[in-house]
Amino acid sequence: MASPAFEDIVDDFEFLEDWEDRYRYVIDQGKAMEPLPDALKVPATKVDGCASQVWLHPVIERGMFRFDGESDAMIVRGLIAVLRALYNDLPVADVPGVDARAELARLGLNDHLSAQRSNGLRAMIERIRKVAAEAA
Repeated sequence: MASPAFEDIVDDFEFLEDWEDRYRYVIDQGKAMEPLPDALKVPATKVDGCASQVWLHPVIERGMFRFDGESDAMIVRGLIAVLRALYNDLPVADVPGVDARAELARLGLNDHLSAQRSNGLRAMIERIRKVAAEAA
C-alpha cells in the first residue's frame, strides 16, 4: 500500500551500505523539504510526545491527504520527510489503514532509532492518523 515516493526510499535504502549512510540519507530528505512557515508553527500544529520541536500541518483537498512539517532536529525533519513520502497524496480515507510500523520496518528504522525518537515518530503517526480519521 506504500506510495511510489516511499518505494523510492525503500529502493534507495537497499543500496546504502551502513546506517551512517542511511541516517545521512534521511537527513538529506529533510533538508530538501520546504520550511514550514512560522505562521503555521502554532500550538494546534505542534506534536506532543516528541523530544524535539515538531509541527505537522495537514491539508485535505478534494479527498486527498497531504501534510507539511518542520522540526528543530535534523534527523526528525528527515523522518517527517519519510512520513510525507508514506502518506502524502493518499485518499484521506486510506490514511488510517496504512500500517506505518510495518512500512517503516522495511527501512529498519524501528531498530536504529533511540527510544525517544521512536516515541516521537509514533506521536507523529498518531497525529496523522487522527487528523485523517476525523476528516474521512
